[in-house]
Amino acid sequence: MATQDESRLRPVSSRQNSLVKELRKACRQFEPTQEGAVAIEGARLMDEAIRSGLRFQAVFFSESGRVHASRLLPQISANVECIFLPDDVFASAVATETPQGVAALVKVKPVRLEEILDDASDDLLMVATAGVQDPGNLGTIIRSAEAFAAGAVLLGEKTASHFNPKVIRASAGSVFREPVIRFPLSDAIKLLKTYDFSIIASSSHKGKPLEDADMTGRVALVIGNEGAGLPSEVLAQADELVAIPHSPKVESLNAGIAASILLYEAARQRAGKPARAGKGK
Repeated sequence: MATQDESRLRPVSSRQNSLVKELRKACRQFEPTQEGAVAIEGARLMDEAIRSGLRFQAVFFSESGRVHASRLLPQISANVECIFLPDDVFASAVATETPQGVAALVKVKPVRLEEILDDASDDLLMVATAGVQDPGNLGTIIRSAEAFAAGAVLLGEKTASHFNPKVIRASAGSVFREPVIRFPLSDAIKLLKTYDFSIIASSSHKGKPLEDADMTGRVALVIGNEGAGLPSEVLAQADELVAIPHSPKVESLNAGIAASILLYEAARQRAGKPARAGKGK
């Protein structure tokens, strides 16, 4: 027997329904729709979207995913369209091979870098990426940026879209809360320097050992592709090059792991925690 909230579900059987088509397009284009919405899928991301206060355009449940409706619908505004789909129609719209049976179109508020910089504190930490193409790596970077209190993540050229459903899943919902801005990296660095940011670029083997780098104050950490590293023009703009000490048997660290280590070290220094023994600082 349907609950009062489940009575909001509107049965739709056509794959040509306008909202189903919009969900399908949003799952595949990796950019906001004309309505400014992106697609999310799965019960966990629905919880994160609700917790993050996102506005829902529409919510979709499949026959097998209806089990989630009684818990989720009371948390979603009554004016949001709620669609109930046959399993095959739902599967045709979403991107995952084994869908959980719940998805949504959610509105994402655009963010401008200039607005963040104008309100910047004296110890604002930021992360910038160059050519991070793997969605899992980018999602990890965004998740770690939120975990270690970075003010924003800047996506440079040849970096994956943060609206890619795989990035959204890998970020575990952090992409809903952490400001993420696509910006030409060289231009972003020039702008950051006018706001007195120190640009610290990461390297696999060259550069100052991480524990000897000063990561306090206004700092932007720049992370490159784990295969190609950072472009020469970006390296030329950096104030400092740092390397994470690791076994020479390993050519380079995963970009998501490297960024997380850098962010942790920056957070440790900012919290005033003592360095390991032997650090001359």
